[in-house]
Amino acid sequence: MTKPSPKRAAASSRASRTAPRRSRPVRVAEEIKDWVVDRNLKKGDRLPSEPELIAQFGMAKGTIREAMRILEAQGLIETRTGPGGGSFIGEVTADRAKALLANYFYFTELSVADIYQLRKALEPELVASLAGKLDEAQIAELEAVVAQYPEPAQDAEEEREQHIASLVFHRRLANFSNNPLLAFVVSFMARILTDLTVYRQLYDPPNRELYEKGTAYQKDLIAALKEGRGEEARAIMRAHMETAEALMQLQEAKVLRRFIAE
Repeated sequence: MTKPSPKRAAASSRASRTAPRRSRPVRVAEEIKDWVVDRNLKKGDRLPSEPELIAQFGMAKGTIREAMRILEAQGLIETRTGPGGGSFIGEVTADRAKALLANYFYFTELSVADIYQLRKALEPELVASLAGKLDEAQIAELEAVVAQYPEPAQDAEEEREQHIASLVFHRRLANFSNNPLLAFVVSFMARILTDLTVYRQLYDPPNRELYEKGTAYQKDLIAALKEGRGEEARAIMRAHMETAEALMQLQEAKVLRRFIAE
């Protein structure tokens, strides 16, 4: 292993003067990450052996092992045992990142209104960017999602299940985007609404008019996407988001303060 570049070392020195003091294992873990970035290592690339890390950083075995445990907990490395084993570059999955971010919001008062403020800004732009660009398989996937709820719910529990199923539609759209940041944020909001949202006033019996309006938005949106009508797709999604937010307010939807699983 070689030492970090002079520019990176200077930046690290400046940061060390302003950042709170960290433990040795944490500092070593950060230096290992810098080493990985300097070499542009990818998932599956092997890291140096423990003796090599000890020699490189001049730290005790216990410090190196604790640093590696930190990186493993962050999902950045994977440790394999047996023949051909060792430490390898891992990959932080989207599901892990969403779970960690959702857990951050455990310590805040995140509201449904907060989520819809962002959804109304992003999701119309998402569908406008996808208009005319989806292939037949992607269109069929969206149609299959809508086909999962062909009839209005018969009771409050089934209505809640339809709410959750309809969010799959939005997660699929996010996954079709070529913008990974936009896709992640939209999919993350759908995950929050799926896993951490409760409805205090579900309709019993369910509201047929609202069901028909919601499915009509999705079917009209699919048609606009298929035919490349971007401005119409944007307007449909905007109206859909406004209607969905109003419905959730009527049903007294609330985001729970709870951790979610990866």
